[in-house]
Amino acid sequence: MAARGRKSPLYRKVNTRTHGVRHGCLRIAERKKHEDKKRRGMRQGLRHGLDFTPLYKFLLSKVGQPWDGVYSEAVSRLPNDEAIWWLVARSEVDRKGVVRTGESSYHSGLFVTEDGLLCKVDPDLRSADMRPTCPCCTHTFNGEPFGLPFDHF
Repeated sequence: MAARGRKSPLYRKVNTRTHGVRHGCLRIAERKKHEDKKRRGMRQGLRHGLDFTPLYKFLLSKVGQPWDGVYSEAVSRLPNDEAIWWLVARSEVDRKGVVRTGESSYHSGLFVTEDGLLCKVDPDLRSADMRPTCPCCTHTFNGEPFGLPFDHF
């Protein structure tokens, strides 16, 4: 919780102070920086992005609750509602059991029922039954590491 009863935002700013942190491909970024130098002033419009992990945890904790209340609270704690729709399907065609939210991070896909309740697309999915696609990363599903080891064919 933030100071004086205000709820904390459902996002974090990407760490830009640590030595050696890169944001995207360096070669492309340098070329783009050179091209954009003529168009804008120093650091105008430069955005490194946001980490929406707190939003995903919030939405997963609200499964089974009325969507209108969940949505209004989430929107009040976000800069805009775009990130909500990365996890929550707007239509039946958009529903996915697993949504990739990062390089090696996956979360349960969500949808809103006709009764207005927030639900998981596939409530039977568990991290213990998932296998990573590469040996170098720690793959997670809803914040928990995958349970099966990498298969070296």
